[in-house]
Amino acid sequence: MSDTTNIYEETPDLDTIGGRLSRAREASGLSVKHLALRLGVKMATIQAWESDRSQPGSHRLTTLSGLLGVSLSWILHGVGIAPSEEMGASQRADLLNAQLDRLVLLHAETGQLISRLQTDMERMGAAR
Repeated sequence: MSDTTNIYEETPDLDTIGGRLSRAREASGLSVKHLALRLGVKMATIQAWESDRSQPGSHRLTTLSGLLGVSLSWILHGVGIAPSEEMGASQRADLLNAQLDRLVLLHAETGQLISRLQTDMERMGAAR
């Protein structure tokens, strides 16, 4: 999808949510077992999602989109960033760099919060 295209101008992927999940998982190189382990669910749950017997809950969708390298809108509606096989190498690299930048920022914020908590605990006299 180019910078000037919006989701309303794009032709949607008419596959089901399960079909899109299956294609994205295969394109990402993850097995059902590995994806299940990463999400903390049973393999049967992944298989049920991919065969449209059930759908992932909202709390799993964002994690799924990140693990599979697709947009949440693509999983749900078939528009947006599709599996990496349909993305150019530079787009995939940009996506991975953005994810890495976000993780580095979250890591720094977590370190600051831990330090602040330790300081507060020491002031209260309840240090470990």
